[in-house]
Amino acid sequence: MAPPRATGRQRPPAVSDNATVAGQKRAAARAAAEMVEDGMRLGLGTGSTAAYLLEALGERKAELRGLRCAATSPATAEAARALGLALHSLDELVELDLAIDGADQIDPAGWLVKGRGGALTREKIAASAARRFVVIASAEKPVQQLSPPVPLELMRFGLHSTLRAVSSVALRDAPPSPDGGVIADYLGSVSDPRALASRLSATPGIVEHGLFAPELVSVILIAREEGVERRTGGKETPSP
Repeated sequence: MAPPRATGRQRPPAVSDNATVAGQKRAAARAAAEMVEDGMRLGLGTGSTAAYLLEALGERKAELRGLRCAATSPATAEAARALGLALHSLDELVELDLAIDGADQIDPAGWLVKGRGGALTREKIAASAARRFVVIASAEKPVQQLSPPVPLELMRFGLHSTLRAVSSVALRDAPPSPDGGVIADYLGSVSDPRALASRLSATPGIVEHGLFAPELVSVILIAREEGVERRTGGKETPSP
């Protein structure tokens, strides 16, 4: 039997991506851009919120001439180059001083669901390689409890075996990941994100999942009508 295919997000967002949400994304991105200093090694995320970050960094380009960036997707890399930002591979930079990216969902404990754009593995690598990882979000992204879908990147080899090993997974009708992996969605319960993250990580064939633990995150910036809310994450900045 052919594996099921996901048709997209299973529940509509609380707020549509209209001018209000766009303004909030821009506000959160600008607040994060103010944390960027000349000479930093910066990880650039993927998606619509990250696009607003690039816009804000482009406006500060003259004062950030020593900034070196690593992008988590080809689309982000192309947009960054168009703005004149210096692009390097993560291997060249080795470690990041700061990484900034968006999120699909944020729960009260600081767990994130990320990766709807398909670059979840690169995004998690960048978050892990950064001394500080900052998440930027509009007001509809915080939720009381995480819910499906949770993005997955799967190996092509043994794909049907992987799908049999984990229930409630649907292939997405989407391009492969930047590194050629198959993009899918976990559609089951996310009531215990740590247990689910552990189970997904332990399943052969799953390259990575879109659950980001609180200890990966340094700061969460959530733009609301009244201003930008700042939440502290669980990631400790290592000593110099």
